[in-house]
Amino acid sequence: MVTTDQKRPRARNARPKIERAALKLFISEGVDAATTREIADVAGVSEGALYRHYKGKDELALALFMETHNRLAEMMQDAFSQPGTIEERVRRAVTAYCQLADEDWLLFSFHLVSLNKFVPHDTRRDDDPVSVVEKLLTALMDAGEIPRGDPALIAAMSLGVVMQAGLNKIYNRLPGPFSQHVDAFTRTIMAILQQK
Repeated sequence: MVTTDQKRPRARNARPKIERAALKLFISEGVDAATTREIADVAGVSEGALYRHYKGKDELALALFMETHNRLAEMMQDAFSQPGTIEERVRRAVTAYCQLADEDWLLFSFHLVSLNKFVPHDTRRDDDPVSVVEKLLTALMDAGEIPRGDPALIAAMSLGVVMQAGLNKIYNRLPGPFSQHVDAFTRTIMAILQQK
């Protein structure tokens, strides 16, 4: 008996095909429900090709999540480390976030809907996006640039502005590019930062 894997020729550039297929299935079915066979079928590659790149779907899902998670942390750090007013730095951070979303909405959506699955609930990393924003807010408070407050709460409210809007975009409630909302996001985050 010839299996499906035996019929398929070895795919070129299988990894990007596998990753795109996985994202589609992870978003539509969930990581737990999607199977490696389904991912391979949607990608048009053998299941063995998936295993040549990843130990399984859990490793694949985590790699896709961390790609965006780490990039967001770097972008937040870069946006705030450049000179400028607080509003200019917030606008840079918001613009970078929105551009990342528009650049690869599928990957961005997967990251957003998978936060609860992949972000450890009992530990913090110094380099995760939320911790980076908390540290940046603490530095702004210490410098007297924004009123004192709870950095964790202010980070949660500020990030929530763009993250909740992102979820609404996933649910088809915000059509068009995410970047069209940069001004509104920036104004709202500035109002949060300036509250006393």
